Amino acid sequence: MTAVVQGEVARGRLVVLRAKTLPDAEEDYVWRRDPELAAFDAAKPYSGRLSDYLAVFSDELAYPSPYRRTLAVEDLEGRHIGNVMYYNVDYQRREAEIGVTIGLREYWGRGYGTDLIRTFIAYIFEALNLERVYLKTLDWNLRAQRCFEKAGFRHYGVSRRGDHTFVLMEVLRDDFFADGAQAEAAGASN
Repeated sequence: MTAVVQGEVARGRLVVLRAKTLPDAEEDYVWRRDPELAAFDAAKPYSGRLSDYLAVFSDELAYPSPYRRTLAVEDLEGRHIGNVMYYNVDYQRREAEIGVTIGLREYWGRGYGTDLIRTFIAYIFEALNLERVYLKTLDWNLRAQRCFEKAGFRHYGVSRRGDHTFVLMEVLRDDFFADGAQAEAAGASN
């Protein structure tokens, strides 16, 4: 029997999703300042001071929004390896957008991303009673697109923002749970 992690909301085969805590802020700050990680979001690296970042981080912990939540991602040994979030929740349309970051490069290309996405999608479909989850990823980020496809996402369009082209992807609740692999992830999250 595996020990429950404090703040745990879901568990996959390789990852545990848990509530964010103040000690996560310093790693998050380092990841937000990383130019390569920022490029995956078509963003500039964070340039503020740690004290400023801590103030915003503390506010988000103290005053959570029903339309946005970030969870920490740990490996099964308890190492904080990244974050996953849902945002733009529309409770009437029963949909939300997601974003994911695996901040530690040694976890890239080893199945953590796929397990993380499957576990997270199963969790938010159940916890938020959603029918659709969507995302956008840069057109050149083929590794992310393959990961999302393995987790059940399908392409539904393309959009542009400035000089960037994004691939739009979605997964529908019925399709997700109809796939045996996704149902396995849902069982792992309980």
